[in-house]
Amino acid sequence: MNSTMLAIILLAVTALAYQFGLLRSTRQGRTLAREQVHSRPVYHAAWLAICCGTPGLLVLLLWSALEPLLIRNWLLASWPELLGGPAETAGTILMRRLQELAGGADNATALELAAAQQLGQLQTWAALGKTALVALASAGGLIWAARRMNATFKARHQVERMVRTLLLGCSAVAVLTTLGIVLSMVSEAFNFFSFIRPSEFFFGTKWNPAFSSTGNTHGEYGLLPLLWGTLMVSLIAMLVAIPLGLMTAIYMAEYAPAWFRDMAKPVIEILAGIPTIVYGIFALMAVGPFFAAAGELLGIQVRATSALTAGVVMGLMIIPFVSSLSDDIITRVPQALRDGALGLGATRSECIRQVVLPAALPGIVGAFLLAFSRAIGETMIVVLAAGNSPQLHANPLEAISTVTVSIINQLTGDTDFAGPQSLVAFALGLTLFVITLALNVIALYVVRKYREHYE
Repeated sequence: MNSTMLAIILLAVTALAYQFGLLRSTRQGRTLAREQVHSRPVYHAAWLAICCGTPGLLVLLLWSALEPLLIRNWLLASWPELLGGPAETAGTILMRRLQELAGGADNATALELAAAQQLGQLQTWAALGKTALVALASAGGLIWAARRMNATFKARHQVERMVRTLLLGCSAVAVLTTLGIVLSMVSEAFNFFSFIRPSEFFFGTKWNPAFSSTGNTHGEYGLLPLLWGTLMVSLIAMLVAIPLGLMTAIYMAEYAPAWFRDMAKPVIEILAGIPTIVYGIFALMAVGPFFAAAGELLGIQVRATSALTAGVVMGLMIIPFVSSLSDDIITRVPQALRDGALGLGATRSECIRQVVLPAALPGIVGAFLLAFSRAIGETMIVVLAAGNSPQLHANPLEAISTVTVSIINQLTGDTDFAGPQSLVAFALGLTLFVITLALNVIALYVVRKYREHYE
């Protein structure tokens, strides 16, 4: 029985355990006075379901993780004569070959057929053992919980403790994942700085990584052209997204009728769900040629792939982000402030400019900073529309390159992570992480320091 089918059966058994616990706790509660019953039947049922499903699920996950490794080691130790090269590479090739033979492939030697037969037997016994252990674990948990369950049992406390543990585990996974990503980038970035001095990387003005088969040529790894290109595209994007997004939010929150708001707000937010690769293709096929044709009419040389093209399309992508956050912040301003301003004789526009926007300004600034950090980390639009020219210039009509584009370029193709040509991607990623983290911290600081508290 495969793991998917076993998981479905385990889920069904857990549901049956829940129903059994619900019926049993209800029957037990009828024999006692109301004040003697500690927990409601639903908590007893949840306790029984958790004790039934959790042990079986843990056994299933642990077995599924260890089974391939154990079978591989057993076969490689049993058939060393089938290994024709380094143990790691040859072992992977051999296991793939034996899987094909076990699935019905032909043209095999006698040794390979014997090894494939043993593989099938091991997989059969592993499936039986997995099913038996999952069944025993679930049955043991169910029996143990059922023996403890009675009308005075504090099931609510037990269930809430388990839920709290689950939430803590989910939070720990998120924190540990972030910590692991940061530590991996830091360690590889230090390896990169063993080849290139930090001063050359952070203050260099030329970007020309050299891929050399001998490893004697490192090239030039100046960060400033990439960092300036990233900031240029992000600033153009914010010049597009901030006015359009903020004006959209003001109209939707203050002027739009309810029927129009209910219809238009989801349509605007659809832009946030479009994949960024679609925006990149749109920039490459439509926006870039349009800017180039407009430049010819005006007598200005505009490249189809440029900072302007990437920035404008990125700004269009960020509009829903700015609009949605700003709209939520503006609508949270108390209506009493609007009524007071209008009662003193202010017009609708004066009320918005002098009362609503100042009250919502900290949240709006925080939304702008979060949108800016989103623009800095964008990849696919700049890959297709920015031109990939790591030059330090201030002309938005020319091609540029960004940090994210360079990360993709350095990790594309055959990489061994032994030289600066590949390790520089981790230094670039760490730099980008620090920049976006700083912007998010500033946004949170601004919101918390200057936000207004209303009753």
